[in-house]
Amino acid sequence: MTVLRSDFNFDLPKELIANYPSAERTKCRMLCLDGNTGELCDRTFIDLKDFLRPGDLLVFNDTKVIPARLYGTKKTGGAVELLIERITGLNTALSHIRASKAPKAGSELFIDGGYVLNVTGRDGDLFMIETADGSSLLDLLDKVGHIPLPPYIEREDEALDKDRYQTVYSKVPGAVAAPTAGLHFDNAQIEELKSLGVNTAFVTLHVGAGTFQPVREDDIVKHHMHKEFVQLPEEVANAVKATHAAGHRVIAVGTTAVRSLESAATYARENGLGEIAPFHNDTSIFIYPGYQYQVVDCLITNFHLPESTLIMLVCAFAGYKNTMHAYHHAVKDKYKFFSYGDCMFITKRTKPMDLPPSA
Repeated sequence: MTVLRSDFNFDLPKELIANYPSAERTKCRMLCLDGNTGELCDRTFIDLKDFLRPGDLLVFNDTKVIPARLYGTKKTGGAVELLIERITGLNTALSHIRASKAPKAGSELFIDGGYVLNVTGRDGDLFMIETADGSSLLDLLDKVGHIPLPPYIEREDEALDKDRYQTVYSKVPGAVAAPTAGLHFDNAQIEELKSLGVNTAFVTLHVGAGTFQPVREDDIVKHHMHKEFVQLPEEVANAVKATHAAGHRVIAVGTTAVRSLESAATYARENGLGEIAPFHNDTSIFIYPGYQYQVVDCLITNFHLPESTLIMLVCAFAGYKNTMHAYHHAVKDKYKFFSYGDCMFITKRTKPMDLPPSA
């Protein structure tokens, strides 16, 4: 099967890209899409309770965004900017490095605040770095690191981003991009949903900078996804199985929760372990139209970039025509897009899937 990247393009006026979050987390707009009928309705995120049922399972990603952007100089005095991609040890990491000339192994980088990092080698396009004195890299980031806002937010990070570019339930440090669907929840809303009989579970997927990597292949089937580490514990796998056994729905909060759940389900199926199994491993799952969802029944997600792997994932969930129609509606109705933007609540298409024109 051939599926063209251009099938997932749409016109997005620049003014619809949200550079700041809504005044209150739960006050963003929410476009609801029925994947079977294609029906749309315009609501507010605080109305989420109207779409949930007792016994439903909300699956959140509890990764915590680290202040992963660092600034400094090389020994020559040239400016250098680092974006940590993955923490690999107490004092080590893999990092993107932007400089006039790529540093070589053995180079020292002098970071703002008086810290020194050593470049120890390369791992593909990434640089292996370590703190020169063996101290904790996370501690260094907490002191002088900057929140790594996405490239489409055209401003420097500000004090408010330390709170608002983080979910209220974030727990496990390691992400360099937020699981943005979760940014809309506040603690009061989560407690209200629990009181209504909605259950919760938490997976961990450390979102990497690769989430913003564009699809460069014209035929998306040839695209290779970046790897991200997933931890889906046994209690989450059991909760998913119990939810479905009782006739209730599994609702993924964000595409990272989708990728975690579907990776664990794929692993279980391939190893004869049933519907879903604990999963602690890297995933490079690429979900695009034609993919058959295994465990996710509903999806809460923000609006995504044209031609991105994330809009492809949504098209695989709700159907191509339904999804693209919803996006055109969102543009016409001036919804806000991307990380700090508005969101969607989507029920899965169970009818035969409609595919992109090129498929």
